[in-house]
Amino acid sequence: MTDKLHEECGVFAIYDPTGELHCAEETYNALYALQHRGQESCGIAVCGDDGSFEYIKDAGYVNEVLNRGGVQKLQGSKAIGHVRYSSSGEGEDCYPQPLVSKYKKGTMAIANNGGLVNRRALIDELEYSGAIFHTDTAAEIICYLVARERARCHSMEAALSTVMGKIHGAYSLVIMTPRKIIAARDPHGIRPLCIGEKNGAYVAASETAALDAIGAKYLRDVEPGEIVVFGSEGMTSFKENCSNEKGLCVFEYIFFARPDSVIEGQSVYEARKTAGRLLAQKFPVEADVVTGVPDSGLYAATGYAEEAGIPFEYGLIKNRYVHRMFLHPSDEEREKMMGVSLNVMASSVKGKRVVLVDDSVVRGVTGKRIVAMLREAGAKEVHLRITAPQFMWPCFFGTDIPDRKELIAVGHSVEEIKELLNVDSIGFLDVESLKLLLPDREGGFCAGCLTGKYPVKEAEDAVKNLGGVV
Repeated sequence: MTDKLHEECGVFAIYDPTGELHCAEETYNALYALQHRGQESCGIAVCGDDGSFEYIKDAGYVNEVLNRGGVQKLQGSKAIGHVRYSSSGEGEDCYPQPLVSKYKKGTMAIANNGGLVNRRALIDELEYSGAIFHTDTAAEIICYLVARERARCHSMEAALSTVMGKIHGAYSLVIMTPRKIIAARDPHGIRPLCIGEKNGAYVAASETAALDAIGAKYLRDVEPGEIVVFGSEGMTSFKENCSNEKGLCVFEYIFFARPDSVIEGQSVYEARKTAGRLLAQKFPVEADVVTGVPDSGLYAATGYAEEAGIPFEYGLIKNRYVHRMFLHPSDEEREKMMGVSLNVMASSVKGKRVVLVDDSVVRGVTGKRIVAMLREAGAKEVHLRITAPQFMWPCFFGTDIPDRKELIAVGHSVEEIKELLNVDSIGFLDVESLKLLLPDREGGFCAGCLTGKYPVKEAEDAVKNLGGVV
């Protein structure tokens, strides 16, 4: 879709001391399950029993880059994998991961999901000390810092613990060395990361859907600020950087994660249905049918339909073989592609009052076109219901929210947005209601792009520089 948010990455890691599993193939299958989190590039790195590193990575989809023949040749008891969406949406900066680097103490590979608020300051510091950057990723910054600290201390996990005090933002990362795999999450837990087990092997993944894909048993989520090590002593944990200030990105429940994933004990599917129910309670309307924008809008639409007692219908059909529409540079070309990506099921909407449920309105380009398609197919009325509040501020943690001047909610009231999208009514779920989607309703979450208030102080300082009131 041309007017949707995109997550930057998905990560996976496996450590198999038994030698019974083909770690590269397990990672390959897991990355398939995480493909929705990144569709620009992907990669797998494997550490062999002799401590050597091999990898495959490039721009493209998992099935394009990590073909079976190549993956089968990667042999080793440890592997990490990555899928990435480049924030510019162009592709030349896809910077496939994992990054594999040789340093003073040996070799390591790293894969990360997230973004650092103090990225520019860290790059400046490292460049002044002689570092040369090959990518524009937080992963490379973390790699430099960890390598430098590792030269001064006794273990990789100790080095990472020190580095976590210097990097501010979101990161869920996996690091592979010749002897161990490390998984870590930022102190606010902005991006998800979980742990599983399969036949004596330990795995870490961005979502439980990846564990399901390889038949691994879910054990628990990595705690915010926790460092988990898979090594010869089994699984060990270090919590020096843990805090009680939770800040999981609320859009994991609304949009990013797969509906069959469970994040911090909360079913994503149930969270989306709850959002739909809340919309029906807050914005009731007389209508004949409820439909949703594929994919995440569909689950919220079923919740709306159940709560409102209005029949649910599949009003929009998605062509799942159309990829990378966001690579088309102009709005005109993107609009042309809309008809290829989505088609209206005319028999479901013709002559009917339609409630259309979607997860977000960003620029409004896609929403306007979908409403027009419904009306062209004969919909008598279109009532738009959105499971997220209006986007008002940037994201500093790895989500590609456009510049503020492109956000439809900046400079337009709800009534004006209704007119611009040509809908009969519109309703946005409010920020306070988002708490009802979370497993811990008293806990914190990150909704900085909606409110201008972030779990990381440096992000709020950056917003103030933009003229924000926080």
